[in-house]
Amino acid sequence: MTFICEEVIDDAKGVVIAKEPQDLINIRDPHCAAVLWKRKLQTDFQNWIDELEAEKLPDGRLILPTHKIDEAVGQLCDIAGMGDNPNRELLINDIASLSQLFAAVMEVRYLRLRLEKVNDNACRKFHRDAVSARLVCTYRGPGTEYGTSIDGEEPATIFQVSTGAPIILRGSAWAEHPNSNLVHRSPPIEGTGKTRLVLVLDPIADPESET
Repeated sequence: MTFICEEVIDDAKGVVIAKEPQDLINIRDPHCAAVLWKRKLQTDFQNWIDELEAEKLPDGRLILPTHKIDEAVGQLCDIAGMGDNPNRELLINDIASLSQLFAAVMEVRYLRLRLEKVNDNACRKFHRDAVSARLVCTYRGPGTEYGTSIDGEEPATIFQVSTGAPIILRGSAWAEHPNSNLVHRSPPIEGTGKTRLVLVLDPIADPESET
């Protein structure tokens, strides 16, 4: 397998910067702990979602095949009362596109999708997830924080993922080693009045293969 992107952030060991969406495959490199696609969403979209009433942000948890994600996210938007407009379609299409990319990288057909409104200090401690890998993309509000932990201590240097930038992080169930000691957390926002909208994707084994 060929790994496309070689740029690594030295201060956060094992974090590879993806220049193109296909570079997310670098998470399979044995020395890669995370892949960060440093992209920015359209300004009109970002302004729209930042100014949208918090109660109209979609929220839900689902397990489903990737080809049904756009329909399911559309239903979550309907339930939240999000009006039909081009920015809503951009959100739905982007979530579906990221889901397809992540599923291809992880070689699965099913994903656990969590689209969540966050206005507190959820997951405030630095940690690794108990999954093989996880994709996180924050559409509204501050992004995920990450850094290198030494001997279980809080990272000396904390980095923050930009809003709209997807990151794939290896979890504790990833079979390959060595451990990079890369940990992450949700940014503490309780009391700030901010509401984040966060997409989380986990790979799920194909149910049909287990019957």
